[in-house]
Amino acid sequence: MKEQIKNILKSFNIELRKVYQDEIRQRDSIKEAQNLYQKYRNYTMIPEREFIDNIELCRNHSHIEGAVVECGVWRGGMIAAVAEVVGNNRSYYLFDSFEGLPEVKEIDGEAAKAWQNNKNSPGYYDNCKAEEMYARQAMQLAKAEQFVTVKGWFSETLPKNNIAGKIAILRLDGDWYESTMDCLENLYDKVITGGIIIIDDYYMWDGCARAVHDFLSKRKSSERIYTSKNGVCYLLKK
Repeated sequence: MKEQIKNILKSFNIELRKVYQDEIRQRDSIKEAQNLYQKYRNYTMIPEREFIDNIELCRNHSHIEGAVVECGVWRGGMIAAVAEVVGNNRSYYLFDSFEGLPEVKEIDGEAAKAWQNNKNSPGYYDNCKAEEMYARQAMQLAKAEQFVTVKGWFSETLPKNNIAGKIAILRLDGDWYESTMDCLENLYDKVITGGIIIIDDYYMWDGCARAVHDFLSKRKSSERIYTSKNGVCYLLKK
């Protein structure tokens, strides 16, 4: 009987130790993500909580081999932080017009039109315009060894993309319907099975959400739409 009790207590202590170690790892992971946010906060418009969720989602898929692609990079802070977590020796592709967002269409919704018309809003950021050099600076800060910035509208650059191999992590931050659809139509099939597709504006803009729904419906896809604890939308490639 004593031996049985000893074995039970031993098993219980092992489980407690595992839980404790997991909590420490999670705490360290969040702390690292917070530090990365502070490092790149001048290179991103993403709020801290969502920034951290992006980092953690990518960290959880860092075992998947393949390129990392971001469409809509602004100053490159998000993908630079991702590079520090999933490995700076991967191939990174940064697609952006670097001229701001295209004109809002009817399908993007009233909120999108109001945002683009309110040029004095603190969240306008010159229509999200940024010089390409900032994105390059951010990737250099991350010590990324292989990265390419691709300047131009998605409808022109994505059909002729030269992405080598499969994509492990695809992050879409194109805001509007047409931009999101261009990304999905040209890059979705390049994402490897088990890879992740993060869709930044799914809960922000109607056009983005509709593009995701239309794309999946058109393909008769059963892909689930997942949400992180702080509201970051993502798909897992089957």
